[in-house]
Amino acid sequence: MKLKEKVAIVTGAASGMGKSIAILFAQEGANVVVSDLNLEGANETVGEIEANGGSAMAILTNVTKEDDIQNLIDTTAATYGTVDILVNNAGIMDNMAAVADVTDESWCKVLEVNATSVMRATRKVLPIFFAKSGGVIINIASVGGFHGSIAGAAYTASKHAVIGLTKNTGFQYAKEGIRCNAIAPGAVKTNINITMTNINQKGAAICTSGMSTVPRIGEPEEIARTALFLASDDSSFVNGTVLTVDGGWTAY
Repeated sequence: MKLKEKVAIVTGAASGMGKSIAILFAQEGANVVVSDLNLEGANETVGEIEANGGSAMAILTNVTKEDDIQNLIDTTAATYGTVDILVNNAGIMDNMAAVADVTDESWCKVLEVNATSVMRATRKVLPIFFAKSGGVIINIASVGGFHGSIAGAAYTASKHAVIGLTKNTGFQYAKEGIRCNAIAPGAVKTNINITMTNINQKGAAICTSGMSTVPRIGEPEEIARTALFLASDDSSFVNGTVLTVDGGWTAY
């Protein structure tokens, strides 16, 4: 088992990539904290893990609330004694609007969920990592963090921010024994599209114009296997980088 007795937090783990990561980490021996705004879904993930002999607990978390993030890390440490791995997976889409049509409300919400929460969770867990000179952070970015119009302005900016934060964190704390990497998924089968409301039709037409070049749609489990690599000692010399997992889409 690659994560035996490790303690891992996975945000947004009630469904999609987060759920697959949580389940795989548990199969590899980790005690997994399933964090999500959807507590019912988080409990279902825990149920699947426990049914297969794994160890997990669910914590209701709204990642836009500082108090919820504080509670997430504190409760995990109090329950399991420490935190070894933090996976910042929670995220939402925007409505495909370009700058001319972006509202302050939409901009702030997307940046808060997709980027600010990553900073806050990382900031909160670092003292635990400092104390034991080690820890792993995995941020779920997107190929939209490399390109300009796979999504709208807010989502694109948020994922560029996640990539920049990943690189900064990885280098800043490398000598502390802490690794921080990101995964940039391409098109993957998840339910993130349910977070899209009031879709901007003009923006959507432009953003989806390149979808015909997608070689295939990925499975959440394929992202989970990449996360396992980054969480384990197999990637001990991988730090401050972004692994693109998109079936070759961005190679076009």
